[in-house]
Amino acid sequence: MAADSEPESEVFEITDFTTASEWERFISKVEEVLNDWKLIGNSLGKPLEKGIFTSGTWEEKSDEISFADFKFSVTHHYLVQESTDKEGKDELLEDVIPQSMQDLLGMNNDFPPRAHCLVRWYGLREFVVIAPAAHSDAVLSESKCNLLLSSVSIALGNTGCQVPLFVQIHHKWRRMYVGECQGPGVRTDFEMVHLRKVPNQYTHLSGLLDIFKSKIGCPLTPLPPVSIAIRFTYVLQDWQQYFWPQQPPDIDALVGGEVGGLEFGKLPFGACEDPISELHLATTWPHLTEGIIVDNDVYSDLDPIQAPHWSVRVRKAENPQCLLGDFVTEFFKICRRKESTDEILGRSAFEEEGKETADITHALSKLTEPASVPIHKLSVSNMVHTAKKKIRKHRGVEESPLNNDVLNTILLFLFPDAVSEKPLDGTTSTDNNNPPSESEDYNLYNQFKSAPSDSLTYKLALCLCMINFYHGGLKGVAHLWQEFVLEMRFRWENNFLIPGLASGPPDLRCCLLHQKLQMLNCCIERKKARDEGKKTSASDVTNIYPGDAGKAGDHLVPDNLKETDKEKGEVGKSWDSWSDSEEEFFECLSDTEELKGNGQESGKKGGPKEMANLRPEGRLYQHGKLTLLHNGEPLYIPVTQEPAPMTEDLLEEQSEVLAKLGTSAEGAHLRARMQSACLLSDMESFKAANPGCSLEDFVRWYSPRDYIEEEVIDEKGNVVLKGELSARMKIPSNMWVEAWETAKPIPARRQRRLFDDTREAEKVLHYLAIQKPADLARHLLPCVIHAAVLKVKEEESLENISSVKKIIKQIISHSSKVLHFPNPEDKKLEEIIHQITNVEALIARARSLKAKFGTEKCEQEEEKEDLERFVSCLLEQPEVLVTGAGRGHAGRIIHKLFVNAQRAAAMTPPEEELKRMGSPEERRQNSVSDFPPAAGREFILRTTVPRPAPYSKALPQRMYSVLTKEDFRLAGAFSSDTSFF
Repeated sequence: MAADSEPESEVFEITDFTTASEWERFISKVEEVLNDWKLIGNSLGKPLEKGIFTSGTWEEKSDEISFADFKFSVTHHYLVQESTDKEGKDELLEDVIPQSMQDLLGMNNDFPPRAHCLVRWYGLREFVVIAPAAHSDAVLSESKCNLLLSSVSIALGNTGCQVPLFVQIHHKWRRMYVGECQGPGVRTDFEMVHLRKVPNQYTHLSGLLDIFKSKIGCPLTPLPPVSIAIRFTYVLQDWQQYFWPQQPPDIDALVGGEVGGLEFGKLPFGACEDPISELHLATTWPHLTEGIIVDNDVYSDLDPIQAPHWSVRVRKAENPQCLLGDFVTEFFKICRRKESTDEILGRSAFEEEGKETADITHALSKLTEPASVPIHKLSVSNMVHTAKKKIRKHRGVEESPLNNDVLNTILLFLFPDAVSEKPLDGTTSTDNNNPPSESEDYNLYNQFKSAPSDSLTYKLALCLCMINFYHGGLKGVAHLWQEFVLEMRFRWENNFLIPGLASGPPDLRCCLLHQKLQMLNCCIERKKARDEGKKTSASDVTNIYPGDAGKAGDHLVPDNLKETDKEKGEVGKSWDSWSDSEEEFFECLSDTEELKGNGQESGKKGGPKEMANLRPEGRLYQHGKLTLLHNGEPLYIPVTQEPAPMTEDLLEEQSEVLAKLGTSAEGAHLRARMQSACLLSDMESFKAANPGCSLEDFVRWYSPRDYIEEEVIDEKGNVVLKGELSARMKIPSNMWVEAWETAKPIPARRQRRLFDDTREAEKVLHYLAIQKPADLARHLLPCVIHAAVLKVKEEESLENISSVKKIIKQIISHSSKVLHFPNPEDKKLEEIIHQITNVEALIARARSLKAKFGTEKCEQEEEKEDLERFVSCLLEQPEVLVTGAGRGHAGRIIHKLFVNAQRAAAMTPPEEELKRMGSPEERRQNSVSDFPPAAGREFILRTTVPRPAPYSKALPQRMYSVLTKEDFRLAGAFSSDTSFF
């Protein structure tokens, strides 16, 4: 049985011809896509306006189909137009030729400067392209091309689609398309020829006309006239007599506070090379007929000077090297470096001589030693002396990344108080070049989270940027930062305020480094005030008997108040009145002081009556009307401690600690205790200033809304005010009540300090010392971007370019979003820097064009305005029409540019010398044509003829040709009548 079954299986085979083949499926998919996109039937639009191909909006839809396993992408390109209601005219439109055939003859949009190649070649407003989906794939064989073209033809016939359908063949770079468009009884074939070299007989108009006529094969004896549009493009590359105005920076110059030809605090600007590489002049003859002009291999009437239309476009140098962009980019590169300052400069420069470890505890122990005599006059040599001494141990002075001249100049720029007779106070010094503090530009630091443009942080960022670019790169940055940190320690130890920082607590709108420097300044301010307070209290104690100390204190307070009023604008916040003469650092001995205070006050704390016997201390001034509820004594406002200033990282730490306490009752109680340190301090001060007071008295001063007063009628019938604490104050185990019960009557000057300036200053100095150059660059990058934006705005205001103004606004809004995040992504930062560089290049291009067209040299105001308008259009538009063509003002300038370039190329003498030459023959010998050979020649030939028979319908025929040095292309659209042939 097995032997019998074998031949049966070999012979039995059926081919089912009713199933669809791959080709049929492909055609079906094409039809499906055309139906989905509703491209069926005729939809006539309005006649196209002039220039609409460039100014209008083009949109496209894509889909993917496959022929067996070969994938194609189908794309519908169309110009967005207002829809017109044509429903009532359907009967009239039955025999009208398709819209695309009518567009072949349209003359309003020849040679669009920016459009799809098929739009330029055929003048179409709508078309569909089928191309291989993968970029590397290509349809190369003729049989496959014909198969695709057949598919297109069948799909168009089946669906009744009147939109041209193209197939891309050969390699993509060749831009070869064949296609078809079908209408009622008409068809247009789109064909193409592409050669590397132009055949000799077709290098001119007469040869191209021969091709066109032979292709049409018109049977009529007097051939209808052929309409011709011609464009010749000339390229100017050599800008003779127009040097690029940007001066290269002089890196060696260091005179009068200048480095690299720049003052410190000023950023460089401009392109290092000409950002305009070429000027393309297109001379156009839009409406010609073949009998009017002659253009053959012997003679041509096509003189560019005589062309009725001139248009110009400029070719921009790709990514020109720009100084500001390079400056910021190089600084940004530091962010990616991993090395610490010590690794870059050798062993730690913060070590003490002869010691191997530089621990922060040594700095703290050093503070308990007798203070050194303060130096009243700062000098640069004093500033850098310590650093130099420590660095010299590890390397020679000549090996230092920064030489002394550069370093001294930078330090003087950062610390201008170093040359004055006495140090300036810590307030910011306003520079004439900086914008006023109310202006929008000045307040940019709020958006960028950088620092004010007249602050020390901002100046430091610019100096580090300049050092990185011109002097020693990363090593120079590390060296300057090391000097800066040493200077900060010097100022802390010697009570010199840091210049260029606004007084007051750290501004949380600024970058963290700026906040840290402000915090250090707060510490210096407190330390300075405390040290001065010691001196005054020591001198007072010698003149007053110990028994009268309390009274003396009472007399002294108003005087101190007057001083603090003048100096700080805030009453009673100075440490002058708090410091004791005996101890150098009160907080170190605060526990024993508390014990001593308790001993003095033991037995006196039975109740308000006993408390009332205490001597009042730490009074600031009497409150206006309020009196104590129990004894009717006037209520005195006490001298209180200022709350501790905090930077954003400290606030974060604190919030994390509080969050970790959890939501339990015990955690909530502990959290409240931690947050009420300032409240407890103020209660103690209040008790000391107002003996015999109660919690109600404190609340009336501290939180008046929590003391509710009501009018009631007493026993005698009189209306009196009766007050009581608010509901939240009466809650059992209320924090305020607990704090009031634990508070002792201790004046602010004898309390434990809320703000330990010594510890906080050492924390800041340690934080600064451990910053790597990469960390430093991250901190200061917002300042550098802020400075770059201000520089771009300043330069733009000189040129007044509307498009640049919009881009700058976009950069500011984009930067403010990115820089407000704690750790912005590198990619987003690079985007911002790239945008700034682009704007810089735009402004440089504007300057380059203004120099070339000599806008400043124009004597007539009208001509100057026209030229400036022309230059701004060149920057913003892809192509600009030259008013008056070669005879207009701009046209004459362009002509002169070409003439000079031609003469320079041919090494002929300039025009003035030619005039001096005697005979006309000599002049003719030395003369050169005004324009170089055309870089590109474009011809559009159009006509309307019956085809293929004399009795066929007259249909549009069009052929576009472009001739360049290495390219010859013919794109023809030939229509024929499919009803009468």
